[in-house]
Amino acid sequence: MQKVVLNNGLEMPILGFGVFQMTDLEECERSVHDAIQTGYRLIDTAAAYGTGHSEEVVARALKDWRGSRPYVFTKCVLRWDEKGKISKAFSPDSIRRECEDSLRRLQAKTIDLYQIHWPPDDNGPALEESWQTLAALQKEGKVRWIGVSNFNVAQLKRAEKIAPITSLQPPYSMIRRSIEKEILPHCQQRGIGVIVYAPMASGLLTGAMTRDRAAALPADDFRSRNPEFREPRLSKNLALVERLWQVGARHGRTPGEVAIAWTLRHPAVTGAIVGARNAKQAEGVMRAGDLKLTGEEIAEIEGAAALATAR
Repeated sequence: MQKVVLNNGLEMPILGFGVFQMTDLEECERSVHDAIQTGYRLIDTAAAYGTGHSEEVVARALKDWRGSRPYVFTKCVLRWDEKGKISKAFSPDSIRRECEDSLRRLQAKTIDLYQIHWPPDDNGPALEESWQTLAALQKEGKVRWIGVSNFNVAQLKRAEKIAPITSLQPPYSMIRRSIEKEILPHCQQRGIGVIVYAPMASGLLTGAMTRDRAAALPADDFRSRNPEFREPRLSKNLALVERLWQVGARHGRTPGEVAIAWTLRHPAVTGAIVGARNAKQAEGVMRAGDLKLTGEEIAEIEGAAALATAR
């Protein structure tokens, strides 16, 4: 798999495997194991996913792996109470406890990339305080690189005054393009890596989503409340997927692979975090890193995406 070197020396694959919240932990562990076997060398997760269980799943999947160890990225500032209710916590003591807990769950001595999961709701000084803590953890050797997730440009600039930002992790897909206007140009200018998440729009652009599947999403699945999975947007999005099928057919690829390749075509995008439930899916999605769309195909896709996102 292709690799890219970020500003602080992190040489990372352009595709990483995301370990998110899953109700079936055994299935989750199998999916991580399959991803590693397939060739993924970057695993991205967060302490809050499954209230710590996702990190434990990653550790178990890596325990018996005898090949080169994948990078493991995780995140902080989302804590949970004894009932599992999650809230944000930015104090130095809280982040340090989180870091130690993540190291224990991951069975690691160092976290490869430690990221602030979300900025403070009030956009207050907790941003600077938390970033100073991550910078201190890096100096102490607890983490190798530090990054942020879901920050805007103003927040990036505030953090940059304290310590360099290795990477930003924002959402980005054909139907969610808001980062193109300000965030991507800023990151490109400042040499901040951009590792996008949800490039397949949480499964909407994979080619596997149908009207029936969208209607049958359970109430505890966040997608059941997402307007993109409901009418009138759903029909427009499925029409976009039909165009992705047409483009993908020219290369022997799936709509999901085309969707990922489209995000990677942007010069400011360093890599993408993707997901899969089994070895076949993992292998197929991984091939997206090698798919190069032509200028004509990009224009074709963006025309269809414009129709899908017209409000």
